[in-house]
Amino acid sequence: MKRVRCPKCDNYITFDETKYTAGQSLVFKCDQCGKEFSIRIGVSKLRNTQKEENNAPAADADLRYGSIVIIENVFHYKQVLPLHMGDNVIGRYQKGNPINTPFETVDPSVDLNHCTITVGRDKRGGLRYTLSDNNSNTGTFVDNAELAPKERRIIDDGTLFTIGATSIILRGPDGEEDHSQQD
Repeated sequence: MKRVRCPKCDNYITFDETKYTAGQSLVFKCDQCGKEFSIRIGVSKLRNTQKEENNAPAADADLRYGSIVIIENVFHYKQVLPLHMGDNVIGRYQKGNPINTPFETVDPSVDLNHCTITVGRDKRGGLRYTLSDNNSNTGTFVDNAELAPKERRIIDDGTLFTIGATSIILRGPDGEEDHSQQD
């Protein structure tokens, strides 16, 4: 089964791709907004799907500040998103949402602006990751403990945290030693 997203309202429509051949055009009508749109079955030569991009980050992807791994769950597939220096605002993807680290999910318990990982440097020049909740409806959990309002928790490579029903693992860059526990 494949899913396509309505270009107007971002609603997903599921269909059985095995019933069609490569190159065939399909027309869909969105149940939510009534928008009619078409797709062509086959592999796009212009752009990989976001699923493929997130499962295997491109060689030129900037992972020097680490990444987060959205663990496969009942709602969606595994995704790997690079982090950048400064604030990485994490939340559910929605068309027009201005956050800088969105991920695709239909998990309704993930807010559009759920939490933030701030990437900075410690006294020794190593990377330091600080996690905070953005006043979300369902909270942000580290080691099964909810972050308090305005709490900023230092996390390390391999830390598992949960937002809504989605689990996320922090991954530091390869070869970078983490010094945050020593400060």
